[in-house]
Amino acid sequence: MAYNPAPLERLIEQFARFNGIGRKGAARLAYQVLKMEASQAQAFADAIRDAHAKVHRCSICQSFTDAQICPICSDNGRDPSTILVVESPQDVSAFERTREYKGRYHVLHGLISPVEGITADQLAIRELLARLQDGSVKEVIMATNPTVEGEATALYLSKIIKPLGVRTTRLASGLPVGSNLEYADEVTLFRALSGRGEL
Repeated sequence: MAYNPAPLERLIEQFARFNGIGRKGAARLAYQVLKMEASQAQAFADAIRDAHAKVHRCSICQSFTDAQICPICSDNGRDPSTILVVESPQDVSAFERTREYKGRYHVLHGLISPVEGITADQLAIRELLARLQDGSVKEVIMATNPTVEGEATALYLSKIIKPLGVRTTRLASGLPVGSNLEYADEVTLFRALSGRGEL
């Protein structure tokens, strides 16, 4: 085992806390920080501190913002009758890049996952239900990832939203562009078939 000075080891441990970054990746990032000029390292630390202090959840959609209400929720040009439910603020950015969706969003900040000990109470579900109380929302679109946790979360939400008289839909899923039918699994093919549309 290689020896690292204590401050470097602490930095590696902090980077290793990020999802998807293992020990080697964390060490690589830590060494990159050490290669920075002192002013760059200070700017990096200031950016982390500033983001942590000033960025918080929008009081309406729960996405990240530095104001009380995010720019999407405060945009009167957006359709308030449609809410697209996503797992994370990064998903909002992905949909915004398409420039196709004109409604509002709701960020859950996770998915129901009994294996990881994440329950519905830990997600921003109460806030979503509060938005549906005045009857102005006509459709809630479930845009969680097509994983076991994403499907379970979408199903759970649809069961508690439908009694409110709000239409609940799920994003179509199926074959990605450029894929080969021969290598697609049965679930993907079934979804592609059942979600077919007019040409």
